[in-house]
Amino acid sequence: MTKWAASLIRISTHEVETLQKRLAEIVERRTASELRVAMLDAEAEAEGKRAEGDASAGWYMIGYREGYKRRRAEMLVQIDQCHQEEVGARDALAEAFENLKKYEHVAEQAKVLATKKQGAFEAAQLDELGLRRKAVGF
Repeated sequence: MTKWAASLIRISTHEVETLQKRLAEIVERRTASELRVAMLDAEAEAEGKRAEGDASAGWYMIGYREGYKRRRAEMLVQIDQCHQEEVGARDALAEAFENLKKYEHVAEQAKVLATKKQGAFEAAQLDELGLRRKAVGF
């Protein structure tokens, strides 16, 4: 394999690995946001049950529910952003992987071509050796 092909494959492999790490980070952030939404929902449900037993807590529930709705909306926006970023990262990773496979294919073809050329060169040398021996009388 030529130096340029090896360098190109090494660079492409590094790019694929970097994009895989980026995608993993995005998925982790999205999962954490989804978990936070689930926790907010559970907290709101628990707070609602606590307020049912206490008449004075009803006044506090109005503000709590407004805050809950605002925080939940922010988390949902964050989840949507992570999802869009994840789609972009997956597309970039797929493209980088395709490029890596193209470079590997080109390198493999160059290797096969070099092997064929070497085989043709060796065959020509053996033919020449055979002609010389025939001319000498062996």
